[in-house]
Amino acid sequence: MIGKVSGRLDYIAEDHALIEAAGVGYVIYASPRTLAALPQPGEPCALYTELVVREDLLQLFGFPTLAEKEWHRLLTSVQGVGPRSALAIVGLLGPEGTGRAIVTGDTAAVRKAPGVGPKLAQRIVLELRDKAPTVMALGGRGARAAAPTLSAVVDETTEAATAPKRAAKPRARPDDGAASAAAAQADALSALVNLGYPESQAAVAVAEAAADGETPPTSAALIRAALRALAPK
Repeated sequence: MIGKVSGRLDYIAEDHALIEAAGVGYVIYASPRTLAALPQPGEPCALYTELVVREDLLQLFGFPTLAEKEWHRLLTSVQGVGPRSALAIVGLLGPEGTGRAIVTGDTAAVRKAPGVGPKLAQRIVLELRDKAPTVMALGGRGARAAAPTLSAVVDETTEAATAPKRAAKPRARPDDGAASAAAAQADALSALVNLGYPESQAAVAVAEAAADGETPPTSAALIRAALRALAPK
């Protein structure tokens, strides 16, 4: 299994790139989004890869992150989803969007990928919904900050509600200054699971909070929003 290729970028074509590593040129198929993010030919680069084996064909598919690679692997485990279709889904939605679409049952988003019809989109959602939280957590590896505890979230929320009104402040505040949206979602998911919520329910709540357009993309804000959604009605 070839899990990662690091070397010098030789060229970029319409649907693949060639990376030379240790004197060997690897043809790696990737989504347009991944190809557009590669450096200029001649510069060093690296991609995580998935080797797809067929009776008469060997193909490498490349991804910038482990989460995207794992989504591709899971998608191809669904009957009717080939490596090209899986690449189209992840390439269109991105790893965070793929996870959000699957845990929230948004088959319309999945159907936007070329070659994915309504029945196949529904099958993808049904078969992968329980597996999605694990892959979503991969998105925060390498940029993960400690997730706030429930008591910290409650204290912060109470303080904000009881403090005297001050001048308006910028709405979003970065976690530790530089955490990505994916890392914030992964942190929030991990915190909720550690608090005892089922992983599938926590993933849905975090995904919906991240997609509502109102919740700042920080771990604490996502946890607060998810806790409100998970609270008994």
